[in-house]
Order: sequence, then structure tokens, then C-alpha cells
Amino acid sequence: MKPISVTILTGFLGAGKTTLLRHILQADHGHKIAVIENEFGEVPIDNTLIGDRATQITTLSNGCICCSRSNELENALLDLLDGLDSGNINFDRLVIECTGMADPGPITQTFFSHEVLCERFLLDGIITLVDAVHADKQLNDFAIAQAQVGYADRILLTKTDIQPDHEALTERLQRINARAPIYPVIHGDINLDLLFNVQGFLLDSQLKVSLPTFRFTPKQSNEVGSIVVEFDYPVELMAVSQVMEELLLGFADNLLRYKGILSIKDEPKRLLFQGVQRLYSADWDRDWQQNEPRRSVLVFIGVNLPEQQIREKFAQLQIN
Repeated sequence: MKPISVTILTGFLGAGKTTLLRHILQADHGHKIAVIENEFGEVPIDNTLIGDRATQITTLSNGCICCSRSNELENALLDLLDGLDSGNINFDRLVIECTGMADPGPITQTFFSHEVLCERFLLDGIITLVDAVHADKQLNDFAIAQAQVGYADRILLTKTDIQPDHEALTERLQRINARAPIYPVIHGDINLDLLFNVQGFLLDSQLKVSLPTFRFTPKQSNEVGSIVVEFDYPVELMAVSQVMEELLLGFADNLLRYKGILSIKDEPKRLLFQGVQRLYSADWDRDWQQNEPRRSVLVFIGVNLPEQQIREKFAQLQIN
């Protein structure tokens, strides 16, 4: 049975998530999409905002699905599966729209920690919307706004028609998350190929890093940031495993997303790994090609990570 692809829409209050969701549901894509909407308060989702194209809309209310009511998310997911298996509803893709104050981390881990959910659903990607007009203040005032950017597989910069000068903001977003491409979007209108089949949680060899071009502008103080570690020497598998275990033991709560391609001593294949907070996996990829530089690249995105300590740990792995 093919797993159901899941897209998580996140972003701070007013970033345009519902507008994007309406565009997704009204587009001619051929998918049957179920929606889980998280709302504060008792007011259910306004169907007039997103239309009636969703197969099933489940509203989680009066709380945040990332914290005390996380079991409500599990129950909603299991209810959707029951409806699918019984033939009462039919869908082949799920979109979760988070409240503007939600932390995507625990939501993400739901799909890896529940035996049934990890078998029936496949987390495809986290899409974070950023309001170009208000983002700087939001990023300054709310750590959760930075975390939402840090978790992203795709960053959508909204309201660029109102705020066309967003070069400095783009650089700031790249400092926070060096691995997520940034796309401008106006009124939710974007090619869905950029949002679906992202494969952000599959082990693959795609690790593009987008480091900002620093100019003579003040560097904003971000709690969330990216650390890109690169080296061209092979490392011992057990040694690098030990380093990763130490990082998780000391900083797992601060790590949001991380991914890497490693050159392992005496191994013809590349080692891929990625993780979300405490959950990570690794597997062997293809062989290194004959003329391909055996270069390791690792990206860590997290909250106040000790960059110098992390770099030193990997530097000590160099085999003399």
C-alpha cells in the first residue's frame, strides 16, 4: 500500500497560509487532498476561505497541536485512516495547516514515532511562509518564527508585491536555514511542483547549500542559525557516529534539522544521514565516482548551537 504524502504548512501569524491552502485546493492537480487545520479558540475553519475542494477537513481547536494536544493530532490522523479504509472518504494526499504559533518539530515527529502513522503516511516536506512586510520584527521578537524557518524544506516569501525590497530579509533567512530554497509568492499563486514531492525526509544525495552574500548591513541577531561543515578527508565510521551521539546527547533539543553526506574511510559508497531533533537515520548511497572529489558536507540548523565546538569535533576526526 502506497503511503499518503503529507505536506506541513507553517509560518507566523498572517503569513498567508490559508491563502496558499486555498490555491492548493483549487488548482487542477488531480489529487484528492485531505486537510487538517489547527485553530486557536472554538471557531472552526471558515470553509468560505478555502472553498469546498478538500476531501475531508478536520479542525483541531482550542490549543496547539505541537504541545499539550499532540494526541489530538494523532487521533485526527487515525480517524482519517479509518474513514479511508472504510470507504467513507477518499484522499491520496494530506495537508496540515499549523497555527501561526506552532512549533513544527513535535508535529513532524508524530510521523516517525507512531507505528501505524509512520507506515501509512510519508512526510514529504515542511513549507514555511514568511511575511516580507513584517518578518524582521517577527523574527526579532519571537523565537518560534525563527524555528519555523529553521525546519523548512521550502521557504515561501509572501507579500513581496507590497514589500519588493526584500534582499536583506532573504539573506537573513539564508543565515537561519542554508538548505531551504526561497521562492516569492503573491496571493498564494505558485507552481505546485515546488511544494509537492519535495522528498524532504527521504535519505537522498541532494544537499544544496545556499549561503548568503554578506554585505555592509548589520547582521541581525538570530537564535536559530545554520552551520555548514565541509571537509575533504575520510573519517572513521565509528568515530563520526560517536560525534553524532555526543551532539544529540548535548544539543538534541536545540537541533531542528540536520543533513549530511560523508566520506567514510575504506568505504566505496557515500554515507547519507539526516535528522529532526533526536530522531535521525543514516544509509549508504551510491558509489563515489572515479573523478568525484570525496568531500563531506554537513548542515546543522538549530537554536544557539555551539558552532566552534561542532567544527572542532569534526576537525578532530581527520585521520593522520
